[in-house]
Amino acid sequence: MLVGYARVSTTEQNLDLQTDALQAAGCARLFTDTASGAKVDRPGLTTALAECRSGDTLVVWKLDRMGRSLPHLVETVRDLGDRRVGFKSLQENIDTMTSGGRLIFHIFASLAEFERDLIRERTNAGLSAARARGRKGGRPKGVDQKKQKAALALKQDPRHSVREICEIVGVSRNTYYKYTRADDTPPPQRPRRPAPSGDCQPTAPRW
Repeated sequence: MLVGYARVSTTEQNLDLQTDALQAAGCARLFTDTASGAKVDRPGLTTALAECRSGDTLVVWKLDRMGRSLPHLVETVRDLGDRRVGFKSLQENIDTMTSGGRLIFHIFASLAEFERDLIRERTNAGLSAARARGRKGGRPKGVDQKKQKAALALKQDPRHSVREICEIVGVSRNTYYKYTRADDTPPPQRPRRPAPSGDCQPTAPRW
């Protein structure tokens, strides 16, 4: 069975072009989404993938209708292949049930791996260059200090609960307690004066 999937990014766009092409290709069932390609939660795609059984083929009008990125596209098609489900794109004329289609996707997989390696190398090179200049990653200390001061100030107002303070400042409970722990430390006690020694005699009062 051919299972079709179509997607548009906004409600202003029309699905008719894609659905007509998928129906003409022989898709028995169609699933659609109106969502950005970068969005992870796409119920139509999730249902379409779950609907596919061994021997079925998932059909899209164009490759970018399904994958958020090249690595995501390759990963999805691999998962389909592990389930013995084919994948077909009408515009690119790719069909993984054929030897030519499988070859193209092997190339795509190599390109996706190459892209990941490039990103990893650039990230490592950037971190090395920053360390060489004495820079360290992480959040600037000034940000934490400002939040700590705000948490301490709000703590003085009994009208605010811990939960409310965490929401206002934008920190977790653990971070709030870390910020305010120093404020809960009791003040140091003054040293007591030493008691007079036994050799000292009290001065007799003058009459």
